[in-house]
Amino acid sequence: MSILVDKDTRVVVCGITGKSGAFHAKQCLDYGTKIVAGITPGKGGQKTAENVPIFNSAEESVKNEGANAALIFVPPLFAAESIMECIDANIQLVICISEGIPVRDMVEVNAKLERSGTRLIGPNCPGIITPGQCKIGIMPAYIHRPGPVGIVSRSGTLTYEAVWQVTQHGSGQSTCLGIGGDPIIGTTHLDAIKLFNDDPATEAIIMIGEIGGDSEEVAAEYIKAQVKKPVAAFIAGVTAPKGRRMGHAGAIVSGKSGTAESKLSALRDAGVAIAETPTRIADALFSIYGK
Repeated sequence: MSILVDKDTRVVVCGITGKSGAFHAKQCLDYGTKIVAGITPGKGGQKTAENVPIFNSAEESVKNEGANAALIFVPPLFAAESIMECIDANIQLVICISEGIPVRDMVEVNAKLERSGTRLIGPNCPGIITPGQCKIGIMPAYIHRPGPVGIVSRSGTLTYEAVWQVTQHGSGQSTCLGIGGDPIIGTTHLDAIKLFNDDPATEAIIMIGEIGGDSEEVAAEYIKAQVKKPVAAFIAGVTAPKGRRMGHAGAIVSGKSGTAESKLSALRDAGVAIAETPTRIADALFSIYGK
């Protein structure tokens, strides 16, 4: 098993005729992902070089190709509209790679999500992969291998670092997802931890966070109360000087909440193994998980 995506997931790519959309759609296809449709308004009826049919709307992709997941490569000023179009089409899972979506637009998206059955991953994220089955996003495929470790991260590059360490250790991943570092995102650390906790194929969990917000602290409360599986974590920004901004727009520290110290304290209290540096993420996990 896995969480959210598998070999049967049927993906529509929004913005498939753009440079990034075309490139990464092909990478996903080459991995074995079922890219069943693309969306570019005004180009409906055409096909890509890989013979993927193009439609003018998300609704048409659902009606004609049974799309149940969407991958969004749309310029930031139009990305929120694309997400909401997918929500209106009742697409179950939307992965938004687009970076720089205005916060006001995401407030509107978030309100619509709460009234829908759609789950959003991102925006400003690398996507999601269930190794050997389905890759929806921009992550390098070769570093992943099927296995029992679930990985969730706010940082794309740190996701890849953790994945590679787990693979090099001789283990593998059940599902990996980057949730994005913007102030307003869809799926949170808590959401992902709940899904991994309920997934019988996930035996251990890695959670990667950074200073700013309280997502990691909220997840730590759930881990302490509900999770019996081994969990390891890394928090970026421990050595950041007071007042220093991190690269992610979501890395905003408010009062005592959101500091590296508050996050690490909550995670340690929950029994989570802490990696002191990004090069020791897998070591932290395998110090408490014996596979």
